Amino acid sequence: MVGAHKIGSLLFCPRCGTLLELPKDGEVDVTCEQCGHVEPASSYENIEITTRSDPDAFPSALRQKRKTQTKLHDSGNQGTLVSEAYSKEIQLRSVDEGTTIFLQCTTCNHGWRVNN
Repeated sequence: MVGAHKIGSLLFCPRCGTLLELPKDGEVDVTCEQCGHVEPASSYENIEITTRSDPDAFPSALRQKRKTQTKLHDSGNQGTLVSEAYSKEIQLRSVDEGTTIFLQCTTCNHGWRVNN
């Protein structure tokens, strides 16, 4: 008899491939809801789970602060100097929508905008 197929902490029915439920306290067996296959609850014992995530998969406020450049406020109407561009945030659309950020390169004066 073939046992359940394991992927991480998930067990799948060896007959039909349906995800098996976790055994409830005291249950000796788990029955597949699709085909009726009976899997021993002991199949869930001693499962080792290793999880890895790409560092950029979950943005962190602390990590973002580390990447943030120092902002210098200019006395003119150019906006805030961020890295190599001036940045100015203006509410152009309705109040329930985000602001528009205008950016202008300090080297070539190329401008672009980002809808927030």
